[in-house]
Amino acid sequence: MSVAVGLLVTLEALPGKEADVEEFLEAGRSLVEEEPATVAWFAVKLGPTTFAIVDFFPDDAGRTAHLQGKVGQALGARADELFAKAPDIAQLDVVASKLP
Repeated sequence: MSVAVGLLVTLEALPGKEADVEEFLEAGRSLVEEEPATVAWFAVKLGPTTFAIVDFFPDDAGRTAHLQGKVGQALGARADELFAKAPDIAQLDVVASKLP
């Protein structure tokens, strides 16, 4: 499957909530496994309190389905509890890629 679009979601944990954010992201993996259009999904730690989700899709329909799906809903439901500010969601266009 090829990828054409993606998302970069940057998250800033509330002080003392870093471990909770990590647990939230680990739990999110099982939700995206149910999404056939999510080709690749990564949750990463950029710094002591900064995290990100990077994911890729074959088209805009897959990206939209993901944003409206269970992960997007969970992110919105727990944002005030876990994050110092609203998640920063950037839509990406893939220029080049390498997949297995």
